[in-house]
Amino acid sequence: MRKLLIYMKIYTKECILAPLFKMLEASFELFVPLVVAAIIDRGIGEGDHGYIFRMGAVMVMLGIIGLLCSVTAQYFSAKAAVGFAAKVKSRLFAHIQSLSYTEIDTLGTAAMVTRMTSDMNQVQNGVNLTLRLLLRSPFVVFGAMIMAFTVNVRAALVFVVIIPLLCLVVFGIMLFNIPMYRRVQNRLDKVLGSTRENLTGARVIRAFNKQESEIKEYEKSTEALNKVQLFAGKVSGLMNPVTYVIINGGIIALLYSGAIQVDTGAITQGELTALVNYMSQILVELIKMANLIISITKAVACGNRVQGIFEIQPGMKYGEENGRQAEGWNSKTDPLLEFDHAGLRYQNAGAESLSNLTFAVRAGDTVGIIGGTGSGKSSLVNLIARFYDATDGQIRLKGKPIGAYTREALCSMIGVVPQKAVLFAGTIEDNLRWGKKDATREEMDRALEISQAKEFVLEKPEGLQTWLEQGGKNLSGGQRQRLTIARALVGSPEILILDDSASALDFATDASLRMAIRNMEKSPTVFIVSQRASSIQYADRIIVLEDGEPAGIGTHRELLASCPVYQEIYYSQFPKEGVSSEG
Repeated sequence: MRKLLIYMKIYTKECILAPLFKMLEASFELFVPLVVAAIIDRGIGEGDHGYIFRMGAVMVMLGIIGLLCSVTAQYFSAKAAVGFAAKVKSRLFAHIQSLSYTEIDTLGTAAMVTRMTSDMNQVQNGVNLTLRLLLRSPFVVFGAMIMAFTVNVRAALVFVVIIPLLCLVVFGIMLFNIPMYRRVQNRLDKVLGSTRENLTGARVIRAFNKQESEIKEYEKSTEALNKVQLFAGKVSGLMNPVTYVIINGGIIALLYSGAIQVDTGAITQGELTALVNYMSQILVELIKMANLIISITKAVACGNRVQGIFEIQPGMKYGEENGRQAEGWNSKTDPLLEFDHAGLRYQNAGAESLSNLTFAVRAGDTVGIIGGTGSGKSSLVNLIARFYDATDGQIRLKGKPIGAYTREALCSMIGVVPQKAVLFAGTIEDNLRWGKKDATREEMDRALEISQAKEFVLEKPEGLQTWLEQGGKNLSGGQRQRLTIARALVGSPEILILDDSASALDFATDASLRMAIRNMEKSPTVFIVSQRASSIQYADRIIVLEDGEPAGIGTHRELLASCPVYQEIYYSQFPKEGVSSEG
């Protein structure tokens, strides 16, 4: 949590002025009991009505000045807290974006969303209350005790006993609750994860009639959160009654000893009233401090969780090579991409997902990747796009290790169309500009034409200005896939990865798409991941995967003659002449 406070530096002025104005307000508040005592002893005791009105005016003036100081302090504390939270959220989001897929997979989406929202809200509230009350409450507590000694030393000895007892209770509960609130936030992560899964998978849940089981699972996770939160709340709830008992015990002792002294004339009625007022001020401030401690406890626990994200450093380092102008590489004679005994083992995985991949691809080639479910097809193209680093062997791009290139160079050279078509809320044009920020209308039209999306876009009344819902929910599956392909083509990448991204297209549209890509003016090197043999059979080279290892590499004819795995896949889709599909 302390490391996050560096983002408060730009709000140094507000961090000084907010507590300062709060202490000014508290100073005026501490004079009020003395004014009341003077009114009782002199105004009421001597029947001086003019004095009562004058002192009443002084009290009103103290209240107005205190209110102005309070409002000013609130303004500066809110400005600092909101600005601090905005800065941390911005840096946290940027840091998460810098993490590789490996770190993001380890953290989990639910945990990152909780850190950005619930945790940061708790931290913001904690900072706001800290600036307003952290100095004010102790200042009033000890100020009231000092003022009590100026009234009557003997009666004020009660304060010396009461205040340490109260501090013991408050700080004891605080130290106990810090780990408890950390557990509460961890439980909240699980509830948020369950909520997110149910919302994103609502259709699947209904399709399989799993509403009841999911409701029970959700109730189970919320019940676990409820139990931890109730226990933490019960411990926190002890603070108010215990402090009330101690304070009221102090008031009883004060009234008892004060009454005896009033009877003997050692203290006046006004002075006793002032002492009781000071004790009441201490009670009010300690209740505020109790709530402050609870907020600080939550803020510290949440701040530590946020800081934990910042402490995770990106495991993927980038070089300084500019891929578009690779020195010493000849596009006509040298391979564009080389896999040299490359392998991949995901973090905490029991076995390798890919192993012993060795092949080379020339510029402009089309490479098909096929294999059974879970054979490692997506993992292979993830290595090309450098979403993950190879854990074994090496991958070279234009003769140099893929890690030698800058992130910008890789993004400009490689266009990726993922399995799941992801579109963002905005216009079609906005989504296409993800591929190239300054794309011209001609470039977008060409990308739409190649991806077979131009026809349905032109049918829309608004054309490129057609609004898309989040995820492209107002489009069909095939339309979403074609727009994601167009988005990747806008930037004219040298390598185009189609990760099973034509699964929702009919055979004719799929064939037209592949033909259009092949006939592009600057034909990119294309990697096509597909379950359809028809989609990759005309590729220059086909890589057949089985359990993460290459079962065969070659052309369609070569594999059909020599690779049993490819034969099985192909003949399951195109039965041999004279053999029925059931056979």
